[in-house]
Amino acid sequence: MSEQHETGTVTTTHRVLILGAGYSGMSAAVQLATRVKRREDVRVTVVNAQERFTERLRLHMTATGQQLAELSIPELLEGTGAQFVRGWVTAVDADARTVRIDDDRVLHYDTLVYGLGSVADTTAVPGVDDHAYTLNSPQDAEVLADRLARLGSGTAVIVGSGLTGIESAAEIAERHPELNVVLLGRDEPGAAMTPKARRYLQSALDRLGVRVRSGVEAVKALPGSVELADGESVAADVVLWTSGTRVSPLAAAAGLAVDEHGRIVTDTALRSVSHPDVYAIGDAAAIRQGYGVMHGTCQGGMPTGVHAAVSIVRTLKGKRPKPFRFGYYHTPVSLGRHDAVVQFTRPDDSPRRIHLTGRMAARYKETVTASPWPTFGRMKKMPASGAFWPHGGRFTPVAEDGE
Repeated sequence: MSEQHETGTVTTTHRVLILGAGYSGMSAAVQLATRVKRREDVRVTVVNAQERFTERLRLHMTATGQQLAELSIPELLEGTGAQFVRGWVTAVDADARTVRIDDDRVLHYDTLVYGLGSVADTTAVPGVDDHAYTLNSPQDAEVLADRLARLGSGTAVIVGSGLTGIESAAEIAERHPELNVVLLGRDEPGAAMTPKARRYLQSALDRLGVRVRSGVEAVKALPGSVELADGESVAADVVLWTSGTRVSPLAAAAGLAVDEHGRIVTDTALRSVSHPDVYAIGDAAAIRQGYGVMHGTCQGGMPTGVHAAVSIVRTLKGKRPKPFRFGYYHTPVSLGRHDAVVQFTRPDDSPRRIHLTGRMAARYKETVTASPWPTFGRMKKMPASGAFWPHGGRFTPVAEDGE
């Protein structure tokens, strides 16, 4: 897009459009907008369905009626020069370089940062859409909180024994001791932890009264129960579904190259392998490292957003983007408000021997959970402060695309 100034000179404005303002999208937005705010030839626009920033790391707290701070995306973007557009992304045309918002607005871009993230997969198992709750948004969590508060007694079944399921089961059991809480999953809770850390996690769930059923698979959700693969029916007054995630089908519909899960396949710089003007970040991207494809976490999502922003700045300066490298370093799991397990990991996410438990682990987990918003604020003042994370060493060898 060209603009003519009072001097008569014509400049070309490079339009960067960032879709999604979660942990990775906000990292990209703040990092990029702050770095280019003195440039009149670059315009950064952020699109998100709501103005409130969703603290996904705390949604299990919202689900039990705990009040969280209202974090405003437009307020955080103040002073960066980024524009904010509230609306749902309903279509992407990767060839025309356009994005449709709410089916009635069209935004054009020169560079797109795709960070629409993932949600609980309620489509793979019959009945989940109709009979189960999710933690996809603060609104979803608030609806569940209201239902739990009105239940009085009964059974709450959490399907999925991953981190979200564990934290939700513990939080519900602690805040609602009058309920029977059942955690169902294929794997044992904390399966990726060391035996000692896993035993602590299990003892904490036992103390809270959570009944764990491992090695089972939920195949159907019904109005008052969950049906298992072996034919057993588990009674449930409330079902919370945390088993599996899915990404938006918009990327595949746009003609972008995606993997079998619908995530955008990227090169080493986080650009789409089919459309290099599109960067994919966070859960929406299939980012391969030396140890395999990254899984969606806040600790990995924020670095992808920062790296995409830095890569765009380098490209605007005529430089080549550097390869993205990331290594995991911990798995913190809260077990109510005053207990937790923190498993420290190698860069490939395998467990190290060291772990934290108890109140010290709870304080560590709270520090991690509370860190994104202050981190965004620091990046507004010092963009470089966001560009430090474990790069993985020998687990993430550097290789240029095509080598």
